[in-house]
Amino acid sequence: MNVIELMRLSPVIPVITVHDPAHAAPLARALVAGGLRVLEMTLRTPCALEAIALMRAAVPAAIVGAGTLTRPEDFEAVAHAGAQFGVSPGLTPALIDAAAKAPFPLLPGVMTPSDLIAARAAGYTACKLFPAQQAGGIDMLKALAGPFPDHVFCPTGGITRDNAPAFLALPNVLCVGGSWVVPKDALAAGDWAAIEALARDAAQLAGG
Repeated sequence: MNVIELMRLSPVIPVITVHDPAHAAPLARALVAGGLRVLEMTLRTPCALEAIALMRAAVPAAIVGAGTLTRPEDFEAVAHAGAQFGVSPGLTPALIDAAAKAPFPLLPGVMTPSDLIAARAAGYTACKLFPAQQAGGIDMLKALAGPFPDHVFCPTGGITRDNAPAFLALPNVLCVGGSWVVPKDALAAGDWAAIEALARDAAQLAGG
């Protein structure tokens, strides 16, 4: 499955940060039960790789990717953990080379038109606009649609339940990335019912 196919599976990709590996499996179950199968586990904690492996093993219906790929060596590490796709906050020649050798597709991050031109030169037709709000948000995405009408995006960074519908209404936005589906307090408390309800609501948002 390529990145665009993954992006079309649901309007929201939860951006997840797990501090306790015991939360990984029940969290994945709750998100998938709510209708969100594509999950991005960020490499922001020491247990992130373990969490990816646990999610893959416990919830076969989940499509688990690794976010915050910033170094070439990250690609090998997350592949070993079982990641099915990767997400990076930016794109460099070294990351392009590592992604070409990886056994999974990459959703690279861009912020400027120059970033986007470099990504397109490397063969990418879908990118993460990051950080979306700081990069210009909806107005930036509308502006990029002019010179890059065939490019699609997953804006991430500052996306909330309140503003997600406006982003998803744009023709060049296939999905958004957001952490509101997995609130820190609900995750810490193991409130899987609350997270499932948030996922169900997010899964029903209309895409562009």
